[in-house]
Amino acid sequence: QVQLVESGGGLVQAGGSLRLSCAASGRTFSDYTMGWFRQAPGKEREFVAAISWSIGTTGYADSVKGRFTISRDNVKNTVYLQMNSLKPEDTAVYYCAARVGTLIYRGRDQYAYWGQGTQVTVSS
Repeated sequence: QVQLVESGGGLVQAGGSLRLSCAASGRTFSDYTMGWFRQAPGKEREFVAAISWSIGTTGYADSVKGRFTISRDNVKNTVYLQMNSLKPEDTAVYYCAARVGTLIYRGRDQYAYWGQGTQVTVSS
């Protein structure tokens, strides 16, 4: 059974940085794509970034391109989201997700497995 556990959220001032982690277990993830999504209060859950575990191909939402970086550690079975130059509009619950396959998809319905989420709050 796939388990995804996020950590690293918190409160940070605008312009600051945070690194989110997603510890994945229960499968061999070499054939998976891992994604980060976020959901702000009253808004739809939206795509942030994704990485193909084996190939390393990445994709980003336009709103975070150049500020956020997704990466993975094959030994630790962990995916990271490095978030720099944070803005108040980045405030949301951030979710880790996984899907079988190596293509980058941005739709949340393409991801079968989800973590419980971690809160990120950026103060102005």
